[in-house]
Amino acid sequence: MQNARNEFLHGVKDELPILVGVIPFGMIYGILAISAGLSEAEAQAMSVIVFAGSAQFMLVQLAGIGTPALIMIVTGFVINLRHALYSASIAPHLRRLNPIWKTILAYLLTDEAYAVAITRYNREDESDHKYWYFLGAGLALWTSWQISTAVGVFLGAQVPPGWSLDFTLALTFIALVVPSLRDRPSLFAAISAGVVAVLTAGLPYKLNLIVAAMVGIIVGLWSEKE
Repeated sequence: MQNARNEFLHGVKDELPILVGVIPFGMIYGILAISAGLSEAEAQAMSVIVFAGSAQFMLVQLAGIGTPALIMIVTGFVINLRHALYSASIAPHLRRLNPIWKTILAYLLTDEAYAVAITRYNREDESDHKYWYFLGAGLALWTSWQISTAVGVFLGAQVPPGWSLDFTLALTFIALVVPSLRDRPSLFAAISAGVVAVLTAGLPYKLNLIVAAMVGIIVGLWSEKE
């Protein structure tokens, strides 16, 4: 148990630097959720149930314009498809765990938790408790996201309705995307997706974003083969 405790605490510790960037996004989400018309309880519940920052940002926008539930479900599914890749990558390391552990860790599998956990799993040593490290990293992220959402919800409730905060969503994603454009495939994917999103902006229910995402994926895959 001492080894498990150490792994857990190291997972929490290694996740802390990432939380510096996560906390502001959680607050922005909470503010946007309130400005989009969600109640305080609904905004917080989305962070608990969905627990996926980029999907939450988009779903809040869709909810604000009265998008049908089916479109919102499909959009959330497309946005979170990358989690299937994370799962495939980390699943071999969790094969021996029981279903309860797998369910808990699957719920905590996010971009930031995966990045920290897979680094630990790829480190060769004799530890049999690396899943506790994953749990520590995931819970640290989950806790900070819930708290930052609550703070954003409280602040959002104090913001006058006339203050439009939609622009913060665009700024958030620009800050996330630009640093990741480090090679030709990612650059081509971003440019093509951006162009298509603008050209198809007239589509209802923000379907242009789904079309743009699909085009970006196809262009990115094509450019990798060139």
